[in-house]
Amino acid sequence: MRYLVRDRHRRRSSLRRRSDVVEAWTSGVVAVLLLVLAPLAGVFSAWWAHDSARATAQEQRAERRQVRAEVVGRLPDTLPMAHGGRQPSTKTTVRWAEPDGTARTATARLPAGTRSGETVDVWLDSRGRSVAPPPDGRAILQHAITIGVCAMGGTVGVILLGHMVVRHTAMRRRLAEWEREWAATEPEWTGRRT
Repeated sequence: MRYLVRDRHRRRSSLRRRSDVVEAWTSGVVAVLLLVLAPLAGVFSAWWAHDSARATAQEQRAERRQVRAEVVGRLPDTLPMAHGGRQPSTKTTVRWAEPDGTARTATARLPAGTRSGETVDVWLDSRGRSVAPPPDGRAILQHAITIGVCAMGGTVGVILLGHMVVRHTAMRRRLAEWEREWAATEPEWTGRRT
C-alpha cells in the first residue's frame, strides 16, 4: 500500500502545471523560513541590541556619577501628570557636597511625592548637570527583547510578502495558461469557429 501511495505522488498529472509545482515548493520554503530564519533573525538582533545597550550603559556609568543630594527647592503642591507610562516626576533644586567639601546645587528631576529636606540619589554628568540614570539590567533586557521581537516580525513580514508576490505571479501565469488552453479547446466544445 505504501508503494502505491508513494508511486502516485511521483506520477505526472496532466492537470498539474508548472506554476502549481512552483507554488507548492514556495510554500515549503516559506514554512522553513518562518520556522528557522525568522526566530534566528530575532535572536541575533536581540543579542546585538543587548550588547550595544550594555556597552552604552557602561559608557554612561563611566561618564556620569551618582551623588546623594538634599532637596532644597520648593516642590509643587499638586502631583504632575505622568506621560508615556512613566512615573510622575517634577523638577526642583537639590544640594550636595563635592568630595573636596564645596556645596553645589542643581536642578534635578525627582519622583513626584518627594518632600523638601529628603535625601535623594541624583546622577550628574561631567559638567555637574543633572541627567537621567544609566539604564539598568532590566531596561537593557526590555530593549533587547523589543528589538528581537520587532526584527522577527519584520522578517516574517518580508517572507510573507515575498510569498504573496510568488503566489500572485503563479496565479497570473496559471490564468494565462488556462486562457490559452481554453482558446484552443472552446471551438471543439461550442462548435464556434474563430
